[in-house]
Amino acid sequence: MKNTPTSTKPPTLRLQFSIDLDYHITAPACDFVFNIHAAKTAHQTVVSEALKISQPVPHVLYTDPVTQTRYLRLTAATGALSVHYEATVDLSHFTALPENIPEVGVADLPGEVLQYLYPSRYCPSDRLHRLALNEFGELPPGYSRVQAIHDWVTSRVNFQSNSSDGNTTAIDTLVDRVGVCRDFAHLMIALCRAVNIPARFTTGIDYGADPALGPTDFHAYVEVFLGDRWYIFDASGVAIPMGFVRLGIGRDAADSAFATMFGGVTSSAPVVHIEAIPNALGKLVLPQHVPHGLSTDGQAQAF
Repeated sequence: MKNTPTSTKPPTLRLQFSIDLDYHITAPACDFVFNIHAAKTAHQTVVSEALKISQPVPHVLYTDPVTQTRYLRLTAATGALSVHYEATVDLSHFTALPENIPEVGVADLPGEVLQYLYPSRYCPSDRLHRLALNEFGELPPGYSRVQAIHDWVTSRVNFQSNSSDGNTTAIDTLVDRVGVCRDFAHLMIALCRAVNIPARFTTGIDYGADPALGPTDFHAYVEVFLGDRWYIFDASGVAIPMGFVRLGIGRDAADSAFATMFGGVTSSAPVVHIEAIPNALGKLVLPQHVPHGLSTDGQAQAF
């Protein structure tokens, strides 16, 4: 595939963040799989990072070769467990003008993209096929059609903390018209897939969210495959896409939890801090809303 023509490239944004997780293990042992490390992608560079684990236990860091998601695995003993991760990340987004970003026919999609066309646990796109065709089927294909899906979700769902749970699907969000960031993401993903546009669930940390929504937390947003790479969208509208640090990706939230535990354990709410700092040139760049497409992914291999 050819490179998509780009718009003016924004300067590099440098973000520094930390994550603190606290648990109490009640079983003799508990296995953990964490997804808290910043992903290393073509346009997201980990400048530095550090990990501290309170228990002196072995741990393994595994990077998925396709998604670049980094998984931390460990087994903790009975008692308290604290995990601290901090990193400095540079974001030098790939940018493109929306009118130059096309949709890709199913026959021309790279093989690794195909899984993001299918229904999944929280994104039953097959049940939204008729609705999606009625609303978006006649729109010109390309970035503008995905933006229309984004705007449709944003205008019909209200952000409300604690309005959903681990069983809430895109159908529930469509009916109830309230949700948190993961619910907005699930509904947008399902609608995109319903008109044969690959979309995936992305977890990260956002700089620039409205303080009125509470302290900084993990954030869920959407990446849609258009042209030759994945572009960022956030139907929740509560944050600034340029300020997202990507952690993990998956078909939906079932694939992308920041922590999965196998054993008896209780936990406290995660504590997350993030700030923008001067980049390598000594310039402080703050995230802002922009009219062009943004991606932190590299160019996908042609089918």
